[in-house]
Amino acid sequence: MAELEKRASANPGNTNQSGANPGAPGKLNQSGANDTRSGGAGMRGPGGRHGRGRGEFQKPKDMRKTLSKLFSYLTAYRFRLCVVALLLITSSVCTVGGSYLLKPLINNYIVPGDFAGLIQMLIFMGCVYLTGIVCSYGYARLMVDIAQNTVAKLREDLFSKMQTLPLSFFDTHTHGELMSRYTNDMENISEAINNSFGSLISCVLNFTLTITMMLILNPALSLVTFGMLIIMFFVVTKIGGASRRYFTEQQKTLGAMNGYIEEMTEGQKVIKVFRYEKAALNGFDEKNNAYQKAAVKAHIFAGIMMPAMGNLSYLNYALTCAVGALMAIHTNDLGGLAAFLQYSRQVSQPITQVSQQVNVILAAVAGAERVFEIMDTEPELDQGEIAISYSDASGWSWRKPDGNIIPLRGGVQLNHVIFGYTPNQTVLHDISLYAKPGQKIAFVGSTGAGKTTITNLINRFYEIRDGEILYDGLDIRDIQKSSLRRSLGVVLQDTHLFTGTVRDNIRYGRPDAPDAEVYAAAKLAGADQFIRRLPDGYDTILSGDGGNLSQGERQLLNIARAACADPPVLILDEATSSIDTRTEKLIEEGMDRLMRGRTVFVIAHRLSTVRNARAIMVLEHGEIIERGDHDELLKQKGRYYHLYTGQAELD
Repeated sequence: MAELEKRASANPGNTNQSGANPGAPGKLNQSGANDTRSGGAGMRGPGGRHGRGRGEFQKPKDMRKTLSKLFSYLTAYRFRLCVVALLLITSSVCTVGGSYLLKPLINNYIVPGDFAGLIQMLIFMGCVYLTGIVCSYGYARLMVDIAQNTVAKLREDLFSKMQTLPLSFFDTHTHGELMSRYTNDMENISEAINNSFGSLISCVLNFTLTITMMLILNPALSLVTFGMLIIMFFVVTKIGGASRRYFTEQQKTLGAMNGYIEEMTEGQKVIKVFRYEKAALNGFDEKNNAYQKAAVKAHIFAGIMMPAMGNLSYLNYALTCAVGALMAIHTNDLGGLAAFLQYSRQVSQPITQVSQQVNVILAAVAGAERVFEIMDTEPELDQGEIAISYSDASGWSWRKPDGNIIPLRGGVQLNHVIFGYTPNQTVLHDISLYAKPGQKIAFVGSTGAGKTTITNLINRFYEIRDGEILYDGLDIRDIQKSSLRRSLGVVLQDTHLFTGTVRDNIRYGRPDAPDAEVYAAAKLAGADQFIRRLPDGYDTILSGDGGNLSQGERQLLNIARAACADPPVLILDEATSSIDTRTEKLIEEGMDRLMRGRTVFVIAHRLSTVRNARAIMVLEHGEIIERGDHDELLKQKGRYYHLYTGQAELD
């Protein structure tokens, strides 16, 4: 990998602008083609820049609608924006007006030799330019404040919106794609509000005022400048278009290279085991060279823009000088010529700046469009009115809107449930089962049989297509989702720990749990001993999803988290699958205590863990093909018998 990094560092271009990871193609890559659903998915791995780089140009789909929504955020700063507009106009008037003062300065004071008047005129010109400088600073300072406050509000609203979205939304959007909304898209919006909007308005004002003053000073000489402006506009259009195309190609190849490096870095152990180093280097060279070629072309066109415009500006100035000098001989208006020449130098600058700022603004509007696309997504539907409540006297219960109280016992029943993640796909076919309060129900079967899907439906992560799910006789659609999920404790096979102390991670599902209950939950899960051996015990900081812990230790904390939440119903997605046999036996008694008195659903991969289940459901292709306890299913000598005796594989 050191050689990979060395070769990457020699690459031209801004490698900090890591574009979307399109899934680097190659023999080892399984991520598929470029993710173009939203025009810029980010890198799927943690860390790094996500989304599009600044050099890439993308035209928004509905600019008017997006700008309307974006300006609705700016309306909170109406007064400051009015001040900005006033400062912008004043700055432009001072800039253009200061150049016009050259005419009276030369004609009225320098040529006649009035040095006293010259000094006064110079002081006046200095005040004009100083006013312009102060106004420019003022509007720039105000726009920084407006931009940062607007983007902060946008981030807050976006994050708040994401908390209301259904799980299906996150199933169809990669982590990098969502992260790019907070990073690159927000950065583009901030840049546009901070600099580009003001600069664009300033350029338009300066250009309009400059053209007006040129026509006032010398309409005939203005024709020479207008002819050169047409040529300049044509050059900007052609060079800018080519530059945008190559920057787009650069970002695409950069994303491929970054994705390849990320994939190779994560797979170093596999690479070394299978001696894939040479092939990995060859693959990197191919992507590195592709990026280099695209970057060279992109930066060539970007680099020649200013020299080309500069030379055309000099040519315009020379022609204007020649023609203007001939006119000045007859009119004796040296001051008018000097002022006109100053304008001829200024008039081309707004064209180049507008070309650059328009791209930034369009990129920002496209980014805002992607942000608002998420904000416009329908939130998770929740029409439930029944809430969960707890009292020391009666324990957990359901409270109806009319005030009736129903004890929460944990009885769950599925009646003829049909479900599919998409309308054209049915995952569960007519599933019916029940779990009486305090019973342990196990689901076994091949991968994709529908085991986890059933538990997701009980949590209402997805809505069933047909049938009903009853919880203590109540339709779960009538229960508030937050209350429903408070009553369910879930221990997933894939653990996720958050940055913070061990203590905070255990009490994640119940932030108000006292330390004594945190310690009790850890002991119940068998995690207390290894926690106390950590450098700071329960105050040890975890980061990187608990990367400083073993997989088994992370799973133990996951179980302790569920124990601390103390839910009436437990869902265990093979909670001990990542724990070695010795550790599994150490926590077996603790798990039994955790499950005692609770309804428990277990998704099992190790069939040895479900022998004591009250009922075992064997699923295949979304249907329950066998049901019964361990002994009954063995006597049937069906699918479960073959799985248990090793004559068939779960996967």
